[in-house]
Amino acid sequence: MRCQLLLLLGLVACSSAWAKKVDLDYQVRLLPANGQAEVRLTLADGSAVRSLDFDLGKAGAYSGFQADGQWQAQGERGVWRPAAGKTSLSYRVKLDQKLRSGAYSSRITPHWALFMGDQLVPPARLDQQDGTELVARLSVDLPEGWKSIETSWPRIGKDKFRIDNVSRLFDRPTGWMLAGDLGSRRARLGETDVTVAAPVGQGMRRMDNLTLLTFVWPHLQAVFPRNPPKLLLVGARDGMWRGAMSARGSLYLHSGRPMVSESGSSPLLRELVQLFAQIRVSADSDWLGQSLTEYYANELLRRAGGVSDDRYQVWQARLQKQGAKVTQLRGEQVGPAQVARGVLLLQALDKEIRIHTQAKRSLDDVTQALMRLPKVTTDEFVQISESVLGRRSEVLQSKAFQSKALR
Repeated sequence: MRCQLLLLLGLVACSSAWAKKVDLDYQVRLLPANGQAEVRLTLADGSAVRSLDFDLGKAGAYSGFQADGQWQAQGERGVWRPAAGKTSLSYRVKLDQKLRSGAYSSRITPHWALFMGDQLVPPARLDQQDGTELVARLSVDLPEGWKSIETSWPRIGKDKFRIDNVSRLFDRPTGWMLAGDLGSRRARLGETDVTVAAPVGQGMRRMDNLTLLTFVWPHLQAVFPRNPPKLLLVGARDGMWRGAMSARGSLYLHSGRPMVSESGSSPLLRELVQLFAQIRVSADSDWLGQSLTEYYANELLRRAGGVSDDRYQVWQARLQKQGAKVTQLRGEQVGPAQVARGVLLLQALDKEIRIHTQAKRSLDDVTQALMRLPKVTTDEFVQISESVLGRRSEVLQSKAFQSKALR
């Protein structure tokens, strides 16, 4: 019986090694004159995939589909049933994307391109033959005079990358990407290769950003024990959205934005916390996700010695003023006042936990427990907090936690 069990475990462990590996190559050609990219998906053996059902979205970003096998588009979806043998699907995608404000969320110019890899290949439902594993790679054909491209994926050759996401059946390029005449600064922080890159002449403070990341990195990993192989920070200025946004293994920061604002908040650290924490909250608990992000963005800076005591007190006074009139935290719409009140509550909870556990535990322990859950509700947050505390929390008896149905 024991031998049979060991044999079964061995079979399970080796199943991925026995899977038939089929190459899936993404070939991308950037077209600055048209504001587009040409994308070709090539399967080494089309018989391994029954279909790919793409979500093309509402914006009409994809056009000019040509396929070996069958291609059927209807509404917001397109289904590709590959032909047998080596087979391809090609199309064009619009890289120039504008927000309502008129600023670009992604852009391709004659000298550089800044976009999300998610744009290149739309999300899709994969129906493949059992015992098959797709091995995905991305190669980019740069326009003449463009020197390099940066992504958050492992580089396996000149302008070529391995795409491997263990959480998805269908591997596709995701995260921020930047191509053109670039300036880059690199460092090894912990076990992560960090790159800060921007087009030349776009005013990105590469060394400043890298220095800030270096200071906070040990404190970041102490709270969020993740070791991504790569982290890419990109930025640009001309016409780009004046914000910050995290994506898979990467961050975007407008090169004109300060790393730490006059109010003491840091858009860079907020996005870094979101990228590492990856805490997903239920619809009526958005206050928790936003408040945790704001709390740790400032707390990491303080722990790293980047905030003096008097500046920290000024920030506290601002939070008190903002959150003074908040009576309800739960809800689908969360504004700055709710976030401020939430941060104050998290600070009080951290203090309560440290006092009652003789500084052996803190809010960090609660946060690490939340990271393990697929999605978090306010009630679960309370339960975990009180489990870490070892008793009923006085801080969490606030009426602001009560749902509207109970009030």
